[in-house]
Amino acid sequence: MSAARRGALLSDLVSHTASPTNPGETHWVLTLSCPDRPGIVHAVAGVLADNGGNITESQQFGDPLTGLFFMRVQVTSAVTYDELAAALDRVAGEFEMTWSLDVAGRPVRTLVMGSTAAHCLNDLAFRQRSEKLPVEIVAVVSNHTVLEPLAEFYGIPFHHVPVTAATKAEAEARLLELVDELDVELVVLARYMQILSDDLCRRLEGRVINIHHSFLPSFKGARPYAQAHDRGVKLIGATAHYVTGDLDEGPIIEQDVERVDHTQSVDDLVALGQDVERRALARAVRWHAEHRVLLDGHRTIVFR
Repeated sequence: MSAARRGALLSDLVSHTASPTNPGETHWVLTLSCPDRPGIVHAVAGVLADNGGNITESQQFGDPLTGLFFMRVQVTSAVTYDELAAALDRVAGEFEMTWSLDVAGRPVRTLVMGSTAAHCLNDLAFRQRSEKLPVEIVAVVSNHTVLEPLAEFYGIPFHHVPVTAATKAEAEARLLELVDELDVELVVLARYMQILSDDLCRRLEGRVINIHHSFLPSFKGARPYAQAHDRGVKLIGATAHYVTGDLDEGPIIEQDVERVDHTQSVDDLVALGQDVERRALARAVRWHAEHRVLLDGHRTIVFR
């Protein structure tokens, strides 16, 4: 989403997202990172106070390994986005700060990609509808048509984009068109069984979340749960991470596990594995949409 489009969207939302205790105020969420040094919290709190801000939640972390400082603040204020952004820009220059400001709870425009497995797509769509998962799923994209009835059930537009070795570049170009046309802010690979090109990963850096089982690298390829069952694993799990050009090695957002034993069949492991995948992915998407995840090199800082 372009900066101009984002600014216009935030301006439109402000009148609809007033603080419940003070209708004249907007609830904002501010995230930032910068080189760690004394005075950052004082400076940020001062800017917010000078603009009538009341801090309702604040978390911070200084990473001794990278020397970076990370902060997430929720604040209510009656000033406009432009006014608050201008004030933050002034302090950002002093501290070499990268920052982001958004309306707290604003649904993030999300595109979900899947292949044939329905469990992650169904879970995200259900949570959006029933649990106020702060996303707006604007499209489902798949290289098969199996998921089309599920998308229709939830009233989500479905786009069939077949992928072969010969058409991969064309398919990725179509995906980027949809991202631009629909103002997509987040792409979720909900068991999408295609590898994204390095170029696409770079263009959507920090905006694509993937989910996969946590057997890697032990059980690669087809039927990983059958392979794990054959080896008598005692733990199965799932990892949700940002997508990079390094396959399944992007910054990890969330992981989850289940204990298993010799009494459970391959089908049992598949069912448990799908449940773990759903849980881990839903938490990762929620935390990203709530601006609780900040990148720290190849790691993440998650303010839960």
